[in-house]
Amino acid sequence: MDTRPAVPADVPLVKTVTDAAYHHYIERIGVVPAPMKADHAADVAAGRVFVTGDPVRGVIVLVPRDDHLFLESIAVHPEAKGTGLGRILLELAESRARDLGLKEIRLYTNALMWENQNLYARHGYEMTERRIDGPYDRIHYRKPLG
Repeated sequence: MDTRPAVPADVPLVKTVTDAAYHHYIERIGVVPAPMKADHAADVAAGRVFVTGDPVRGVIVLVPRDDHLFLESIAVHPEAKGTGLGRILLELAESRARDLGLKEIRLYTNALMWENQNLYARHGYEMTERRIDGPYDRIHYRKPLG
């Protein structure tokens, strides 16, 4: 499935997919997940958001930093769960990092989002630390790119 940079017309679908993917975590973690509170329009305008599917069913937000690519969020609509969109989006992150000359991807996930932890481990991400950031208990990961 093709991925592409999101355009302003995608913002409502970016929000819909993100909210659908993260909503069930509210009860589990006791707060609204950070991706649900993101300024999707600003992220799209900054060129940080990539989407896949027609209609959009997968979203990834990538932020280039000096020495790594930060994977700010990844979301797959529950209706598309198990279709490989998560893998496609993670592969896009690696490709984007390489295109930018960055040798590492970093991300974090909530400590209670164990599904995400399993996904990242399966795709070669290693845990670097666990820390509290405000109301969020986060596990940080990195993936060096060869």
